Parts: sequence; C-alpha cells; structure tokens
Amino acid sequence: MFDNLTQRLSQTMQKLRGKGRLTEDSIKETLREVRIALLEADVALPVVQSFIGQVKERALGKEVISSLKPGEVLVKIVHDELVQVMGEQNEALDLRASPPVVVLLAGLQGSGKTTTTAKLAQHLKEQAKKKVMVVSCDVYRPAAIEQLQTLAQQVDVLFHPSCATDKPVDIAKSAVDAARRQFADVLLVDTAGRLHIDADMMDEIQRIHQAVQPHETLFVVDSMTGQDAANTAQAFNQVLALTGVILTKTDGDARGGAALSVRQITGKPIKFVGTGEKTDALQPFHPERVASRILGMGDVLSLVEDVQRHVDQEKAEKLARKIKRGKGFDLDDFRSQLQQMESMGGIGSLVEKLPGMGGLPNQVKNRVNDRQTGHMIAIINSMTPQERRFPDVIRGSRKKRIALGSGTKIQDINRMLKQYSQMQRMMKKFGKGGMKGMMRKMAGLQGQLPPGRFS
Repeated sequence: MFDNLTQRLSQTMQKLRGKGRLTEDSIKETLREVRIALLEADVALPVVQSFIGQVKERALGKEVISSLKPGEVLVKIVHDELVQVMGEQNEALDLRASPPVVVLLAGLQGSGKTTTTAKLAQHLKEQAKKKVMVVSCDVYRPAAIEQLQTLAQQVDVLFHPSCATDKPVDIAKSAVDAARRQFADVLLVDTAGRLHIDADMMDEIQRIHQAVQPHETLFVVDSMTGQDAANTAQAFNQVLALTGVILTKTDGDARGGAALSVRQITGKPIKFVGTGEKTDALQPFHPERVASRILGMGDVLSLVEDVQRHVDQEKAEKLARKIKRGKGFDLDDFRSQLQQMESMGGIGSLVEKLPGMGGLPNQVKNRVNDRQTGHMIAIINSMTPQERRFPDVIRGSRKKRIALGSGTKIQDINRMLKQYSQMQRMMKKFGKGGMKGMMRKMAGLQGQLPPGRFS
C-alpha cells in the first residue's frame, strides 16, 4: 500500500531536508506537489483540501520560516498532519464488557468479510489470549457457512453451526447463547455482503444488530476501492453506528486513498488492515507508523514486532549459540532464515519497512522478487544433508542434479550460493541470533526499540 504516494512524497520531502532557508514560494510549490500526489493516490478531495490547508497554515507561520532547519520542520509538519488525518494512534478493539463480547462485521459483497473474520479470530486468540467463537449469518452466498467453518478449524477457534435455511437473526441469537454456554470471551458475527442502497438487506442487518447488541460493529472494506471505501463506510455508519473500519487487500493497493480518507469522512477509526491472504495477515493500524512509511522514513517498530511474532526464538538462540561456538552458518540455517522471511510477508514487506527505502524507484523495488525466496528454498530442499552442511562440495555434477530436482537452472544455484555466502559473512559480523540480532541492532540504531524487547 502507498507505493506510488510514498515514492512521490518521499522524493518531495527529500528535497527539503537539509535546506537552510525556505521561501514562501518554495513552500507553496512543495505543497502543490503534495496535493497532486494525494489526488493521484485517490484521496478524497475534501480530505486533500483540509490537509493542505492545515499544513499551509503551519508552514507559512514562524514555526518554519524562523527555524534553523526549516526543511526538517516542514517534513515534521507534513508527518504530523498525516497522522492527524488517519487518527493519531491505534484504536484497539474494546473488549471491556461482560463475555461474550459480540463483534459484528458488515460490508459489501467481495470485501473479504469471511476471511477477515478468521484473521480477527486468530489475532484475538494469539495476541489477546481470548477464547473466540465465530458464526456465519450469510445464508445467501453458496458455501459461505462452510468456508467460515473450514477457516475456524484452521485457526482453531469455536464455530457455531448454521444452515442456509435459517433466518440470519435467529442464527445470531443462537450463537450468543452458545457462546455464553461455552464460556467464549468473544463472538465474531460474519454477515452477508450487501449494498447500502438495498433497503431489505440493510433492514436485515439492523435487526441482527438489535438482536445481539454488538459491543463493536466493524465495517470491512476493500482498500482498492479508494475514496469510495470512505463514502460507502459513511453510508453504512448512518444505518449501523459503526465503531471502526477494517481495510482489506492493502497488499494489492498501491495508492492508499482509502486509508487517508476513511477517518476524515466517517469519523471512525481504522482498527486493522489486511495485508495478505494468510490467516495471520492482519495488523493493527498505527497512523504514526503509516505516516512514517508514506514519507519514506520506514517502520522499524512494526518490523521488530513482526520478528517477535514470526521468528522462532528457540531456533534463533540455538543458531546464536552455534555461531558463537564457531560451528558456522550452513545451508540448513540459511533455509530457516528464508522461511522466517516468508512468514513475515516476504522480502518486499521487509524492504518497505526499512528507513530510506520508500523513495526507491519502482523499477528497483520490482527487482525484489519473493518468488526467488521460494526458488532458493526449493534448491536447498533438493540437496543432500551433507551438501547442506558442507556447501563447498557442491560442484558441476551435483549442481546439475540439484537443478533437475528443484526445477531451476545452474545459474540459479550459483546465485543462491553467492547470496548464502553474503548471509554467512553477515552472520559472522552480527553473531547474535541471526535475524533476531540484526533486528535488534537495526531498532537500536533507530532508537525505536521498546523497553524490555529482546532482553
């Protein structure tokens, strides 16, 4: 998300950094470029006008003109106003109610409500340590109920069965009773997709809402619909009194207009963003971190949190001890590191969170290909245990066999072995638990490591 906007804004802001003097004309020219970038990102016009107005008012005051580093101050103003537009801070789900706390999910057809229900269930189970039950009130879409049941099994949460011949309101009521009987902490109610102009369907979801009295009512919307996402959320809010928004498919949205428009238009916070197809691809929405990423400053804190969630601490410590004993870093270790990178969303996801990477041209970013990671893992899997432990034995005939077994070319194997050698040298340099050590050092350089982390 924000690829195009990040490239435009980070380049614009980079021109300002280090400038000892800014004139009123140069500030206005910068804001004109910012305005164009926001409109191209499909941010709603009223939001753009309000944003530029706020930045301009502060930028043309004494705060910037009289500053010793006016360029840096202007960048900070743009950052602060971006945070303001998106909601200042993450607003977590409010679960402070007598269990079962009911959370209702609503939205258009195809917005990803069912998969989001499963992702949210996994998030609440793993991060909030809650006992979760899910139920589907979608009696219209073929196999919707079966889909949620399958996903519930995958994430290992309770599933309340329903049938396409049941009435949605009755399903919701029985699910509340079942959640109470089974001592569930949270009940997630997945509803059918509907248009806000469909009076009958909107009346139905109002009746579901009345029947279960949800503590949270979340609007699930496809981020790729741009500013229309905010307008649709506003229409639903007039009927349902939403408490928050979940943006889905943000990994496929290069513009980011929805994220920058929703809060301003609806007054409702974005609580989560869906970042991929896997059930763990749901992240809390942090406006300050997103603003930093948009301006090309990176998002090291989220990167550190990704490492905490996905890196196997026991394996990391084992690797650290191994390297400290001088046992070296072999291809089994390299494969483990590649698999951990995949679990964190791939190299592309890591790159966009690194400071200074936002301004990279698209042609450079496009060279970061996560398919290569899969190819490298396949190559290592095609080796014998001896070859993985002693890569120096891999010569001509062995390379041919490995290439045949992995469906790759000898050039791919040579490239992988070169990257392995680079990683091996890096591990010797850091020597503190592989990726875990690298992330600690990176976060320390940024001054963003939370107290007590990695201790």
